[in-house]
Amino acid sequence: MVDSSLHSVSLSDILFDTFGGSPRFLPLDRAKEDRILALRDAIVPILHPEYGAAGDLSWMKDDSLVMGYVSGEDTYAYPINVLNMHEIVNDVINGVPVLITYCPLCFSGAVYDRELDGKLLTFGNTSALYQSDLVMYDHQTGSYWFQAAGEAVVGELTGSRLNLLPSFTMAWGEWKRLYPQTQLLTGIQGSPTMFSSRRYSRGFGGDYQSRINDEKFIFPVNEKKLDPRLSAGEIVLTVEVGGEVTAFPLEIIGDGVVNHQVGAEPMAVFIRADGGAVGAFSRVIDGKTLTFEYRQDRQVFVDRETSSIWDAAGRATGGPMSGVQLTRLNTRRSFWFSIAIALPGVDVYTHRQSGF
Repeated sequence: MVDSSLHSVSLSDILFDTFGGSPRFLPLDRAKEDRILALRDAIVPILHPEYGAAGDLSWMKDDSLVMGYVSGEDTYAYPINVLNMHEIVNDVINGVPVLITYCPLCFSGAVYDRELDGKLLTFGNTSALYQSDLVMYDHQTGSYWFQAAGEAVVGELTGSRLNLLPSFTMAWGEWKRLYPQTQLLTGIQGSPTMFSSRRYSRGFGGDYQSRINDEKFIFPVNEKKLDPRLSAGEIVLTVEVGGEVTAFPLEIIGDGVVNHQVGAEPMAVFIRADGGAVGAFSRVIDGKTLTFEYRQDRQVFVDRETSSIWDAAGRATGGPMSGVQLTRLNTRRSFWFSIAIALPGVDVYTHRQSGF
């Protein structure tokens, strides 16, 4: 059980979803131990994922969204429709213990390192939300974690933060084009084809983003924590470098490149709205800082310094830099309201900041 005497947020703001029970929202400070345990992992996390080939889920369409993760030469795709129903994946990929997380209520997708100060953590689902965002728990201490921030907010580890890792959220067709040999999440240990069922083909219904822009949240959100710099439902990509974070509003920026700097790092965001592709990369190669532009007619990215051609994965596919991979930067993608609450004071990119 979580040690609720230690917390950085109000216990009354952590609300259990009772899934049609009474009351509809049950605050942590009023929840009894047996109810907390009964609700734990009601949304079943994935503890032992199984992967297949790109064609193994027949219901996947080119415009289906996936979260992508790259480890060396290996790439992994996690269908958002699967994550809508499971929210948490624990895995070890090439020796790195990773946590793939997604909250359907705030569209927040992030990948974290599950190792904290030498201790390996395994994560489950509390069935609670904080400010309409997923609250996870770790098996080792029972601490509660705010998903969008990757931060423990109740329990022994309160104040601790998981290290964010680079990830991508894009259309399945674009991910397959960039990584045709990708491994696709298809099931769990013992049921390797579990997610082939068409029940997973259903998306999150209705014009949900418009509802969030109107601040009609499904779970309570403290209005005082909202940030008017962007609409609540604006989808942003956060880029983290050395403790500095900038949010890039994707729909406002549209197709193209943002050449910018986060902290001391010259960086670029590549956006292909037609393919749902977005990634953030360092602009520094062998001590040389590159400046990128998007060629709409050819749907490629080009650097001004060498005229090399780059794809949406940050790989040079032609020109003097051919074969070079830009360094991926740590990112998360989410509705703005969740980022503003998770990372108060975060910088927001505007076009007039660029100067390139």
